[in-house]
Amino acid sequence: MTLISGLHVGASGLQTSQNALNATAHNLSNIETTGYVRQQVLQGDRQYNKTGSIAAIGPQQTGLGVEFSKIRQVRDYFLDLSYRKENGRGSFYDICYETTNELETLLGEMNGAAFQETIDDLWTAVEELQKDPSSSVTQGQFINVCSQFLDRAGAVYDGLANYQDNLNSRIKDMIDNINEIGGKICKLNQSILNVELGVESANDLKDQRNLLMDELSKYVKYDYTINADGVVEIRIEGEAFVSRGKGEPFEMGYTQDNATGFYTPTWPWAQNQPVYDCSLEVSTAKNSNIGELKSLVLARGDRRANYSDITSEYTDPATGNVVDLYNNGSSDKMATANSIVMNAMAELDQLVHKVVTDINDVLTGEKDQIKAGTIPSYANAESCPMELFVRLGTDRYVQDPGTGEYTYVPEDVSGSPANVSSMYTLSNLKINPDLLKQPTLLGYPDSGFVKPDMTVDQTKADALADAFSNAELILNPNVTKMSNYKDYYADMISLASNSGNVYKSFSEAQALTVDSLEDSRQQIMGVNSSEELTNMIKFQNAYNASSRYINAVSEMLEHLISRLGG
Repeated sequence: MTLISGLHVGASGLQTSQNALNATAHNLSNIETTGYVRQQVLQGDRQYNKTGSIAAIGPQQTGLGVEFSKIRQVRDYFLDLSYRKENGRGSFYDICYETTNELETLLGEMNGAAFQETIDDLWTAVEELQKDPSSSVTQGQFINVCSQFLDRAGAVYDGLANYQDNLNSRIKDMIDNINEIGGKICKLNQSILNVELGVESANDLKDQRNLLMDELSKYVKYDYTINADGVVEIRIEGEAFVSRGKGEPFEMGYTQDNATGFYTPTWPWAQNQPVYDCSLEVSTAKNSNIGELKSLVLARGDRRANYSDITSEYTDPATGNVVDLYNNGSSDKMATANSIVMNAMAELDQLVHKVVTDINDVLTGEKDQIKAGTIPSYANAESCPMELFVRLGTDRYVQDPGTGEYTYVPEDVSGSPANVSSMYTLSNLKINPDLLKQPTLLGYPDSGFVKPDMTVDQTKADALADAFSNAELILNPNVTKMSNYKDYYADMISLASNSGNVYKSFSEAQALTVDSLEDSRQQIMGVNSSEELTNMIKFQNAYNASSRYINAVSEMLEHLISRLGG
């Protein structure tokens, strides 16, 4: 190797060491920067000069020094995949836990008075009525307590509906946030592509993009690929979101239900196909429990639920098959059991429906007839019994124009949707205004529980007490315990509390998993000041060695030139 070539070897060492020192200084200056990934200098041999060959040994070569290959990010692709998946799963259960906490608050206390106390008051009023059915005082007290029961049940239901609206607004905001993240990733893709078309590495831009991808993993389940040119492509729930060569994302959109105002995440470019199939079982094995957005959609549900969402058979309009709406859902309705809030609304409404219909049927004397499937009818309006709880949309009796008879109008929970105006549901109930004005009409046509022969109608009062003490209610088809009115509501709160504890354990377990994965990632991609200072000393020594090498070659050249010149 000539002395001139030696100068090139020394210069390459200087240049490479300087680049390595710059990278080390960059690492140290960004040690507290969120999302920064440490950078590492890769070095390699320059091209060799071939000076000859020895057949038995191989070619004789002369090295031309070291070269600076590239600066790479130090991160683990598989750890990133695991972190983002578990981060999304943790966010899913965080929302579940938050929702059950809110549910416990709404069920346990509303407007300063626990609803459970209202049920107790109702039972006390029934006991007093049983002692003296003919007393106008106990009759008035019973009607007032029934009115309070309906008001407070409505307040709890409205609280659940308001919470649904709160979740609904968060869904819309999250969709907008997801689209904003997608737009930023698309811009970073283009910037990275522009930088790496040259000789530089766009590592700082990639850090920003990876930070956005970490944030996106909280909201939705996605998979991605990184192309050779550094461009990332993202698919959310299997559908394209960020693609190569497109300067903006395939944005997620939403449709809005005209009745409830609920937003459903959709893909506008795919004929508003829903992002989520909410009929799928939520499980870790199927990875269907990932993402805050899906958890919000499931927690909110897709409708204002009532008792028919638990007990009634439902015909799927797409297939014509009768389905279990509570557990399986249908093509147009989410399974009630899949939604925390809808499930609570339906269970509460089922309690109110049972109390209301039992009281009405006992007071009118029609309970046994209705249970037997017989539709009561009366000759004229004056002979029709008076109900305490009145449907807003449908009268209890309708007159036949042909015969003039008044016939009982049963509830209609068939069809799609059910005829809510005919149902005894919280959204369709009020206390009979005539009874509020004149409590002694309770039990009409037996005025004040007094029969025409002036004897007290103790049978109705006893039947009301039996209705309250009989255990004829189950929370939902997945529960086997039979409860009376008082125990039913306590079971509702207990079940919500148990679900909250389960979701809390899931959330905490996921937090530990995410923290563990983040620690593993930081061990690889985090900046360690001691390690970087060690590298700095190493590269400084390499720089000094290259400098001394150049000085030695320079002195040799000077000596040769001065000698030859002499």
